[in-house]
Amino acid sequence: MKTLSLTPNNALWLSASQASLRKLDPRAQLRNPVMFVVWIGAVFVSVLWLRDLFGDGDALWSGQIALWLWFTVLFANFSESLAEGRGKARADSLRSAKGETEAKKVQRDGKRIERVSSRSLRAGDIVLVEAGDNIPGDGEVIEGIATVNEAAVTGESAPVLRESGGDRSSVTGGTKVVSDWIKVRITANPGESFLDRMIGLVEGAARQKTPNELALSVLLTGLTLIFLMVAVTLPFFAHYSGGKLPVTALIALLVTLIPTTIGGLLSAIGIAGMDRLVRANVIAKSGRAVEAAGDVDVLLLDKTGTITYGNRMAEAFLPAPGVDEVELTRVSWLSSLSDGTAEGRSIVELAKRRLGDLGSDAQRVTKSVEFTAQTRLSGADLDDGTELRKGAVQAVITYAFGSDESHVPPAFRKAVERIAESGGTPLAVAVKQGGETRLLGAIHLKDVVKPGIRARFAELRAMGIRTVMITGDNPLTAASIAAEAGVDDFLAEATPERKLELIRKEQQGGRMVAMCGDGTNDAPALAQADVGVAMNDGTPAAKEAANLVDLDSDPTKLIQVVEIGKQLLISRGSLTTFSIANDIAKYFAILPALFVSLYPQLAPLDVMRLHSPQSAILSAIIFNALIIVALIPLALRGVRYAALSASALLRRNLLIYGLGGIVVPFVGIKLIDVLVSAVGLA
Repeated sequence: MKTLSLTPNNALWLSASQASLRKLDPRAQLRNPVMFVVWIGAVFVSVLWLRDLFGDGDALWSGQIALWLWFTVLFANFSESLAEGRGKARADSLRSAKGETEAKKVQRDGKRIERVSSRSLRAGDIVLVEAGDNIPGDGEVIEGIATVNEAAVTGESAPVLRESGGDRSSVTGGTKVVSDWIKVRITANPGESFLDRMIGLVEGAARQKTPNELALSVLLTGLTLIFLMVAVTLPFFAHYSGGKLPVTALIALLVTLIPTTIGGLLSAIGIAGMDRLVRANVIAKSGRAVEAAGDVDVLLLDKTGTITYGNRMAEAFLPAPGVDEVELTRVSWLSSLSDGTAEGRSIVELAKRRLGDLGSDAQRVTKSVEFTAQTRLSGADLDDGTELRKGAVQAVITYAFGSDESHVPPAFRKAVERIAESGGTPLAVAVKQGGETRLLGAIHLKDVVKPGIRARFAELRAMGIRTVMITGDNPLTAASIAAEAGVDDFLAEATPERKLELIRKEQQGGRMVAMCGDGTNDAPALAQADVGVAMNDGTPAAKEAANLVDLDSDPTKLIQVVEIGKQLLISRGSLTTFSIANDIAKYFAILPALFVSLYPQLAPLDVMRLHSPQSAILSAIIFNALIIVALIPLALRGVRYAALSASALLRRNLLIYGLGGIVVPFVGIKLIDVLVSAVGLA
């Protein structure tokens, strides 16, 4: 799917223009109190223009005011429509994947198959999906194993494995089975599927205002009421001083003083933030989750796959006292021949590099012993009855000596401790021959920290975010990797209960916590965290508990989610600062120009020396509309994010958008005043 650029194409512009006209409906305008006031003002001034047109009033001036008031409303609508339009292509792609398909519904007897429409399926129904079939709805694999193409959802065409049980049983409606077959229990009713929710979110239809937006809307409404009361009192001051303030001028003045800039862009900022998340292939169940990501204080990250590559590689063979390294290497190689894991393959490769071709020895293997979670051992049996074993240190010691560990050489234990302290994982190797068991030594497996991850954590620290590594490793290994990666803290030997306990402890300290997970055992912690990111290839329980779903199933995406959340908050804060500073500046720029003839004492405040009260009002209205247009790209793109502390961000915000919001109106209104006066528009 092609990603839309920040510069909209012609079709997007046309669609947004049409939508902005439809949003002139007063029912749509009511959702934004500030712009609703502008809409009412535009209606009133339009009526006054008709009166002036067929009467003796100044129709040219009132007509211009009406025109620019409508432009202000339209540009605000356009910014929102443009933000919504950027999600249309994604929604259309998802809608085509969601289209009605034929489903093979399994009857209650478990044998008969009935072909039905996917729209008729309900939660709890069981369907058979074979190679070439589209999965008719969200569900969980209860039988079988198959590869599934999830390109319709993730954009990635590489098939993924889905099977019953474990953490890879969740499937999404609209994806396609490539090979084999699976039976799926449907978990969502029509209209409630994952794709339905995605379509609603990316189109903005299902988007509701977040708590921060609601709070800001209340503030803007309050400011609007204050300026409304100010505007209502101004005619009385003018009348008392022997002057007159026309209704058209009063309405125009009100519109220029209320916070129309942020009022017109607020919705677009929120929708654009959601769109940035969607383009990162992350789906938010609510806008609140995105905002919460921007407020995160503590980031919990799994070690494997996030901080490290997760594929531990053989680094060295460390023989026990009295054992030749060649023998240890040879036994390690033989015991790893049938080990298909990345660790096993790396042991085979390292042994080949050390000893060359060992192919003839492989013919002596009569039985391969696969690794199991119960034994934590793997290895091989030779034709002379010799048993070769490798695995977890304690498991191999128990295999070799039972409960009597007095035969374990102290030098071997020290070697194992050194491996753990260096951040590696030790594997022990033993051989049992003729009733005698010998401990040959250890294999050093190294978990490689991803390049650049330390710098990313330094950026997070600069933002005031504390990083905590979560791992099942022992404390020594965890401490070593934590130091190498540059995280602030770590939780070793982590269990679901300990993760939940850590999150609650941080939250009780007043901190916002984010974490990611994919398994059913992660669900309680994901639900407890303020920001829970579930992997799309995880279990339904994890995805249901989280408030964000990463379609790429990339644990490192959590860092990007935090950055997107912070950019959303920074953008809203910066433009709000600019808007309020903008309105204050207009207040001091326009009112002295309007009343200086009635109150000469205001002359020192009339620094702009505008041409006339009429040109002052018209210039302010034009500036008010054009500044929204100028800020639309910034609202959609977002204010540039920088990894700075809160105090540094506040200083930058006040300097650029606070000071800028004060200076720009003085310059802009003066330039427009010169132009409209020069061409005789006022």
